[in-house]
Amino acid sequence: MKLRNKLIVSFCIMVVLPVLMSIAVVCGLFHIQTKKMNDLYHVQYKSILTNIYSPAIIMGQITEQAYEEVCDEAKSNPSKFNDQGYLDELSAALKEKLSGIIVRKNGTITYVSCEWREEDLEKILPSYKEQDEQSLSDVGVYKGGNYQMLIKQVSTESPSGDKYSIFIVTALNQMLPQLKTFLIQGACAIVLVMILTSATLCIWVYRSILQPVDKLKLATNNIKNGNLDFVMPKVSGDEIGDVCRDFEEMRVILKQSMDDKVNSDREEKELIRNISHDLRTPLTTIKGYAEGLLDGIVDTPERREKYLKTIIGKVNGMDKLIDELTIYSKLDTNRVPYSFSPVNIRAYFADCCDELRMELEEKGITLDYTYHANHDIITVADSEQLKRVIYNIINNSAKYMTPERQGRICIDIYDEGEYAHIVIKDNGKGIGMQELPHIFERFYRADRCRNSQRGGSGIGLAIVKKIIDDHKGKIWAESVEGEGTTMHLNLKVQEDDGILRLEDKE
Repeated sequence: MKLRNKLIVSFCIMVVLPVLMSIAVVCGLFHIQTKKMNDLYHVQYKSILTNIYSPAIIMGQITEQAYEEVCDEAKSNPSKFNDQGYLDELSAALKEKLSGIIVRKNGTITYVSCEWREEDLEKILPSYKEQDEQSLSDVGVYKGGNYQMLIKQVSTESPSGDKYSIFIVTALNQMLPQLKTFLIQGACAIVLVMILTSATLCIWVYRSILQPVDKLKLATNNIKNGNLDFVMPKVSGDEIGDVCRDFEEMRVILKQSMDDKVNSDREEKELIRNISHDLRTPLTTIKGYAEGLLDGIVDTPERREKYLKTIIGKVNGMDKLIDELTIYSKLDTNRVPYSFSPVNIRAYFADCCDELRMELEEKGITLDYTYHANHDIITVADSEQLKRVIYNIINNSAKYMTPERQGRICIDIYDEGEYAHIVIKDNGKGIGMQELPHIFERFYRADRCRNSQRGGSGIGLAIVKKIIDDHKGKIWAESVEGEGTTMHLNLKVQEDDGILRLEDKE
């Protein structure tokens, strides 16, 4: 989930979830406490829910059953209200219902279970009156002001003529213990819900944001310390996860660049060793032959000519080596200004073969050229650089011919639609299977001992691959050790508006 969506979800959870959970918890607590009130006070759940805002109604209902019992006793046996034991029992029962009882006999208060002063009671207690048949649930006098109490009165007269007034007094400025407990529990539950919700969201945000940031910080410290071998752990799919994945890609690229630099440094050192060896050998020969000419050791024109030809050959070899290094340096840094133009492959390869054939025949190698298409194929290429490709491949084949058999190099060209397929095959020593995948790497030499004897910088085929790649072509090799090597080149056949083929006019 994206970070933006997580923030939106967390905001909604922070607002909605505590409200819903608080409502559920409060309703559950209210149900529990109202059940307790119903069991203790015999007050119905609906009545509590409806009249919770009116304490006089609730308190009146709580004492309704006690009021009925007092009425029954007043009718049947009024003199019982002279019994102290009975009044104490009645007072204890009313105390559980948050009320008290007051008995007045012939205008004098004889029993009080409340803490009010007698002078206050004389002010607020109603006078003696005959009991009527009104509904018991509606019996009660509300006293406001400083008193805030509900008074239920039962008046009766004993057979002896004593007049009794029994009052059930309930203070309205008190709260039912169950309601008080409910409010405390509800407040604690709401706070607990908010704490749990906040903690859950904090853990979620921490795992979604802070943990990936910590991993990213660890990765930056590794890179700062030069350690590129670590792997970024998997993270979520949000924006921070995207940053971590980009960072991992950057680490891989940096590591690859560092590895390439190490390989490049190693190759350059190898190149320096190769060049030092390849230059020292001809220079030693040139020096020896030149000293022989100066010292007069060469006493015949034939030997003098042989010495001079050897010196010229070694110089040409050194010049070719330096030329290869210069060209590769320019190709490697993309500083070769290619000059692309349409090239007729049939005529172009025919000219190249004519130039190479005489040189190869002097080495005892036969060059065959076969053009298998029945039409001219046009490609867009740099003719000079393409010639360098052909010459490097041919010279490389000629270098590794076996003396036991007649050397032979065959060039075959096929039309494969989008590409012109050029096959250059020789019957030389061939290349081992382990060495074949590396022959296009720069400074790589197959059979290093024999290669050093034959000279070469080890970059000839690397130059070939670089030029073919710059022409958007393909090159690969096949070889059987002891039988020969086949080079395959694919050059794109194209022009500005697509593939171009010129049919023969015969």
